[in-house]
Order: sequence, then structure tokens, then C-alpha cells
Amino acid sequence: MSGRLTVVGLGPGNLGQITPEALDAVREAEDFFGYIPYLDRLSLQPHQRRHASDNREELSRAKEALRLAAAGGKVCVVSGGDPGVFAMAAAVCEAIENGPAEWRDIDFCVVPGVTAMLAVAAKAGAPLGHDFCAISLSDNLKPWPLIEKRLIAAAEAGFVMAFYNPVSKARPHQLATAFDVLRAHLPGSVPVIFGRAAGRVDERIRVVPLSDAASDMADMATCIIVGSVETRLIERKGQEPIVYSPRSSKRES
Repeated sequence: MSGRLTVVGLGPGNLGQITPEALDAVREAEDFFGYIPYLDRLSLQPHQRRHASDNREELSRAKEALRLAAAGGKVCVVSGGDPGVFAMAAAVCEAIENGPAEWRDIDFCVVPGVTAMLAVAAKAGAPLGHDFCAISLSDNLKPWPLIEKRLIAAAEAGFVMAFYNPVSKARPHQLATAFDVLRAHLPGSVPVIFGRAAGRVDERIRVVPLSDAASDMADMATCIIVGSVETRLIERKGQEPIVYSPRSSKRES
């Protein structure tokens, strides 16, 4: 007997940014798998069960959830932000592809959420108003030279960049290295937005030029947006500037 598995995005942490579709999925599920802080955002009913795990156990978490769903369970895998952006949906899909045939018969769906770069961008203005890309600075699943290659390519192509997983205790130096790489390919005046805990009570949004950007301005709760040469600032007295990227580009390749 096959059950149902839904991967749900809970947004960046502001309860008002959880979509009605996500709330409906939570109400219908009976077993919940996820990273402890994400599960803590939910107000579960007595019949609903938590299966908490550490942040670096995505694939094993996905397999446990699939086993329970394959046995007929109504399972929800929760993720911060959007589950398809550096999050749990890809881990579940990977497990399905490489797992037993019966996992492919599970009623499977993904419920989108507000990802961190959208929350940060909204707080700053409209820095993603033209072409942009998202890059994880974690080298847990890909080598650092490949990350540097992508940074250079994005900078030379004129993309605004959103950085996920910018720093951790295991790799405190890589954000500084990323900024050094970009300073070799972009003007120092390009704005950099540090968006920590966007939408939460401890939110902190800071805008600095690339020339002044430093790794100690971020932690793992920070999403960073690096503008392009086209990105503009609207200065405001006593407030952070409004940052936006024009809808049309005049830059030549």
C-alpha cells in the first residue's frame, strides 16, 4: 500500500510568509521529517508525529520519510524557504531515483515557499529586477574551484548573484575568498546586500559596496545579494538605500 509524501517550504521564518497551500499540506499530514528548527515552526496536533534530525542528514531523512510513505503513511518533509532551492526537494528526488521501485509509486508533490533571496530582495527593494542567479558557497557537495568558476562567469555575464550558505565554522574563509574573486571582475561600487533573518524579529539588512564587503558581516542565517554593474541605489536620509536592478540592460557583452 503506497501513501503520500509532500515536501513543504515554510518560507524564511516569518509565519505570515507560509503559503495557504503549505498550511493545508501540514494539516493533512501525520508524520513530519525535518531539521529541528524548521519543525519547531509548526504547531502540530496530538496525532501528528515529529521525526527530527540534524541539518546535514538530508539524504537519510529523505529515505526514512520515503520508507514510511511507501508503507501507507501521510508524510510531510519540511524545509525552510523554498524546498527546491538548495533544500529538501532535490534530496527526496535523488532518493526516489536511486531507491526501490515502490518509492516511485508514492503520491509525491512539492509545495513551494518563499526562498531567502526573495525575502531579502523585498526588504532591500528590487535587486533581482533583471537577470540573476543563485549560488551556494558550500563546497560540501561540489569543489571550491567550480564555485569560483561560476562566480567569475556570473560576474562577467552581468548577473546579480544571491549567495546561499555563505559561511560556517568549517569554512569561515570562503566568503572572503568569494569577495576577492568578484573584486577582480566587478567595480568596488557594486552594492552588496547582507540580509540576516529576513522577516524575523532579529532581522538585519545591511547594504555596503563590494569594496567594503567582509566575511564577518555574515553568518549561516544570512543570504547575500551581490548586484551587477547595472544595479542602482536610491539614497535615503537615515535609512538603508533602496537597491534595484533596472528592468532593461544597456551593458554590451
